[in-house]
Amino acid sequence: MGRALPFLIVLVATLVALIDCLSTDRDDVRGLPKAVWCLVILLLPVVGVIAWFFAGRPLATEEPAGVASAGGTRRRQTKPVAPDDDPDFLRGIDTSRSRDDAELLRRWEEDLKRREDEGP
Repeated sequence: MGRALPFLIVLVATLVALIDCLSTDRDDVRGLPKAVWCLVILLLPVVGVIAWFFAGRPLATEEPAGVASAGGTRRRQTKPVAPDDDPDFLRGIDTSRSRDDAELLRRWEEDLKRREDEGP
């Protein structure tokens, strides 16, 4: 197990760096094109991983999309919002569901009134 530990650490670090590189938007990658970073990470496991995390990975200090910057201007949101995070989407679901529920209730009341009028 003692001999395999360094190999496992390098393997895990390489996989983490490769997944991170592949999941990063192409425009956010620094230094080299995304495909070149993937090759560097795969061909130079230790050096490539370290280089990716220090020179290729996007900086964590960037503001999230749609947040007002220091100058007071609002940046345009570039990434799509997940449906459960989009208030307009949730509002649309709520209003359509309320409309459908109201229509169903109206039909039930009409049906109940019709049955009462018909009698036993």
